[in-house]
Amino acid sequence: MDEIVYSLVIPVLNAAETLDETYSRADATMSSTGKKFEIIFVDDGSTDASWSTLSRLQKAHPDKVTAIALSRNFGQHNATLCGFGFAKGEYIITMDDDLQTPPEEILKLIAHHTEYETALVYGYYAKKQHSVIRNTGSSMLKKAGKMLAKNPGEGSSFRLIEKALVERILTHVQNFVFIDELLLWYTSDIGFVEVQHEKSHKKSASSYSSRKLFGLAANIMIYYSSLPLRIMIWGGFLSSIVSFLFGLYFLVRKFMHMAMHGYTSIIVAILFSTSIIVFSIGILGEYLNRLYMVQNRKPSFHIKRILK
Repeated sequence: MDEIVYSLVIPVLNAAETLDETYSRADATMSSTGKKFEIIFVDDGSTDASWSTLSRLQKAHPDKVTAIALSRNFGQHNATLCGFGFAKGEYIITMDDDLQTPPEEILKLIAHHTEYETALVYGYYAKKQHSVIRNTGSSMLKKAGKMLAKNPGEGSSFRLIEKALVERILTHVQNFVFIDELLLWYTSDIGFVEVQHEKSHKKSASSYSSRKLFGLAANIMIYYSSLPLRIMIWGGFLSSIVSFLFGLYFLVRKFMHMAMHGYTSIIVAILFSTSIIVFSIGILGEYLNRLYMVQNRKPSFHIKRILK
């Protein structure tokens, strides 16, 4: 019996209207490779008819489709991580459920990997068909990651990953998972190929609102970088220098000009130093909260039902 070569993992959230087309186009594309494949759908707490649609697809194609339902919404990356645990293929391909990246573009990922044999291949977009606000938020997030985490800054949810790399990621147990940062921990052998980006076929609004993008950025900084702590260190150092210079200024003024100190300078100094202390305590509190969740092994996801 032939071994599965490609596992296509698709996290699903309220995508009932696109799932049939997603499956049919993905099936046709993967079949054209001549290799054995599987398609794993992970329903991330959808509130529409997504699960009933996935159940129907799995029943009609039991040899190709695995359908997994999570008990609630855990987020795109956590749902993708769940799908990784069921992938049997030598190579794992991930894509979204909204057809913004046409399934036919999978062949570009495969062709690039065949030619260059990189452990990880990202599809990147010359121009995204998102709203201005969404594009701006995504761009800022990628630029920040490129500058602070020293990552390529061209990552996307459309990728091809070698099985060995996926197996390393599965060892991580923290409740917040950002797959791209984990991938970059383990490899720099990365390829990029330009792919097409279309408007979403889903009628519902994107699950990544401005608030969620901001929350994602905050979690990435706290879980995967020491930037906030470095800000505290340098902020405290600079504030100490400023406070020392202010104190020296008023001391010289007092002895040289016999000037009386007023309340303004004292109050400003107190408020300035107190605000820095409170801000720093808040950052430490966020780190302690994350450590608490990791220590108590809060799960990345919880599976409600599996059809395979």
